[in-house]
Amino acid sequence: MMQTLLIILVVLFAALVVLIPLIEKFSPKGEPQGYDKLSRFIFPLLALAIVLQIVAYYFL
Repeated sequence: MMQTLLIILVVLFAALVVLIPLIEKFSPKGEPQGYDKLSRFIFPLLALAIVLQIVAYYFL
């Protein structure tokens, strides 16, 4: 059991070490105004997700 957990953690860490530099290198460089448009939706979506989780916890 513990060996399986360690294998999973090592694989995830190795994937992070390999994938993060690749994603940073090949990701498109965004425009600052594009991030402003996206950021105004984050808090309402988080609030909706919290409300949906509360409803699912108590009523489903």
